[in-house]
Amino acid sequence: MSQFDEHGKAYMVDVTNKDETVRTARGFARVILSGETLEKIKKGEIHKGEVLTVAKIAGIMASKKVSDLIPLCHPLNLTFSDLTFRLIDEPPSIEIESFVELKGKTGVEMEALTSVSVAALTIYDMCKSIDKNIEIKDIYLLEKTGGKSGTYRREK
Repeated sequence: MSQFDEHGKAYMVDVTNKDETVRTARGFARVILSGETLEKIKKGEIHKGEVLTVAKIAGIMASKKVSDLIPLCHPLNLTFSDLTFRLIDEPPSIEIESFVELKGKTGVEMEALTSVSVAALTIYDMCKSIDKNIEIKDIYLLEKTGGKSGTYRREK
């Protein structure tokens, strides 16, 4: 499957005749920040609000808007989207993991990756006034299931 026709022009892949299967994907991102910023997040002392709650909502909302953001992605009717956060003291960081699911004709990898990316950007936005050195790193697909190609799991 390609998103280019015989003349090299971009087009949306036709999934009309593909089988509907349950498809899932898990994405990952890491936000590196100062120890002081991490402590303020833990204590709910960021003036813009509860950082992880807002980031979770942003990530879920983003997973449902991928076709509006990434050219040629199919609009999907997700049946589930969620994010989890792991706060790490050393080095100070937040690991973000998304899980996205649907029953459909195309995979949800882009939805999982967009979800963690927007959640990470939301953390940055909410904390940038106190920490200009925040880094967003290590955005990648952890796993995908379903479809003709089956299961993929990232090797550690």
